[in-house]
Amino acid sequence: MSPLADGTYRRLFGAQIIALAGTGLTTIALALLAYELAGGEAGKVLGTALAIKMVAYIGVAPVIGGLAHHLPRRALLVALDIARACIVGFLPFVTEVWQIYLLIFLLNACSAGFTPTFQATIPDILRDDAQYTKALSYSRLAYDLENLLSPTLAAAALFFFTFDALFAANAAAFVVSASLILSVRLPRATPPDRGRGVWQNVSFGTAAYLKTPRLRGLLALSLAVASAGAMIIVNTVVYVRDILGGSESDTALVLAGAGAGSMIAAMLIPRLIERVPDRAVMIGGGFLLATGLASGLALGMTAPGMIGLTLIWFLLGCGSSLIQTPAGRLLRRSAHDGDRPAIFAAQFALSHGCWLIGYLSAGFLGGAFGLGAAFTVLSALALLSTATALWLWPAEDPMELAHTHEAVAHEHRHFHDAHHQHAHEGWEGPEPHSHPHRHEATRHKHAFVIDTHHRHWPA
Repeated sequence: MSPLADGTYRRLFGAQIIALAGTGLTTIALALLAYELAGGEAGKVLGTALAIKMVAYIGVAPVIGGLAHHLPRRALLVALDIARACIVGFLPFVTEVWQIYLLIFLLNACSAGFTPTFQATIPDILRDDAQYTKALSYSRLAYDLENLLSPTLAAAALFFFTFDALFAANAAAFVVSASLILSVRLPRATPPDRGRGVWQNVSFGTAAYLKTPRLRGLLALSLAVASAGAMIIVNTVVYVRDILGGSESDTALVLAGAGAGSMIAAMLIPRLIERVPDRAVMIGGGFLLATGLASGLALGMTAPGMIGLTLIWFLLGCGSSLIQTPAGRLLRRSAHDGDRPAIFAAQFALSHGCWLIGYLSAGFLGGAFGLGAAFTVLSALALLSTATALWLWPAEDPMELAHTHEAVAHEHRHFHDAHHQHAHEGWEGPEPHSHPHRHEATRHKHAFVIDTHHRHWPA
C-alpha cells in the first residue's frame, strides 16, 4: 500500500513539498539580494552564508533533537514553520550584509529543529516497513524535484515580479506548511527512558549514534555523499562555462543530469531493498560515487563533451540517492521510539558537518589547484569513506544481540517491562515514573539499541 493512502502522511508530505519549493525560491532570491548589496563580492557573501547555514545545522540540531520530547510535537513543528515565515519576511528589507548573515543563521536554526523532528515523526505514522521505505523514496524525489523545478518557477516569477516576491512566496509556503501540519493529529511522542539533565539529553543522540556500528558506517558514507555533492554544487558552473565553454542553459542541463540520476535511483530503491540488504545497497552507492569522481578526472584529461560530464553527474546522483534514501531505515532501527528525534537530529548535524568539509574542499581545491586536483582528492575521499564504512558496519548486523548486564542501582524514568521488575511502596506514582531501583545481573537477547541500560555495543 502506498504511504499516500494514509491521510496524515499525505498532508505532511504536502507540507514538505510546499516548504521545499519555497526554500528553493529563497535560495535563488538570496543570490540576487547578495549581488544587489555586494556586487562583485556576492560570491564571498553567499559562501559565508552557506558556512553560517552549516554552523547553524551542526550546533542547533542536537540541542532541539535532545529536548524535543519535552514539547508537544505538532506545536513545535508549527511554531518553527511560523518562525521561518517571519524570518524570510524580513529578508526583503535588509540593507547591510551582516543582516543577511543574522537572518540566515536564525532561519537555518529553525530548520535544524524542524527537519529532524519532522523526519522522526514519519516512522510513528507509517509503522509498516514497506510503506516507510516508499515514504523515504518520496521524500528523496521531493528534494530532487525541488532542485529541478525551483529555478524554472523562479525564472517565471522574475519575469513579472522583483526577487522580493520570491521571499514573500517562501513565507507564504511556510504558512501553508504550518496549516497542513496543524490540520492533522500526530501520534503522541513516546517519552524517552533517560535522565532529565539538559546536557544528558542534548548529548545523548550524538553519543548513541557514534556508538552504533551501522550508524558509524552511515556517517562515513555521508562524507562520500558530501564529497560528490559538493563537487557538483560548487564546481559545475566552473567546469561547464570555463572548461567546456558552455552557456547558462548548459549548466542547468548538466545539473539536471545529477537530479535525474538521484530520482531514478530513489524510485528503484523500494523494490531493490526487498532483494538486497541495506548495507550492500548503500556501500554500492559509495563505490559508485568514488567511481564517478574518478571518471570525471579521467575524462577531464581528454576534454570531455557536455554529454560525458552529464553522464558522470548522472552516476553521482544515483550513488548519492542509494545512500541517502535508505538512511532513515537505519536510524529507525537504531533507536527506541522516544529516542528517535535525538538520533535523527544527530544524523542531521553530523551529515552537515560532512557537507561543510565537502564544500570547503571542493571550493579551495578547485580554486587554488584546478578541477583536476578537486576530482583527485574528492574521489580519493569518497573511496576512503566507503572503505571505512565497509569496515565499521559489520556484514552480520542482526536486530537481536545477546549481551550481559552487570548488577546496577540507579534512578530514571521507566515502565515495568522485562528490565524493570521490582517492588513498590506506594509513593512512586503511575508509570512511567522515576525512583531508585536495582537491576540484578542478567544475560539475555533482544532487539539492541544504545539507551540508558545499554551504553555500549556488545562485542
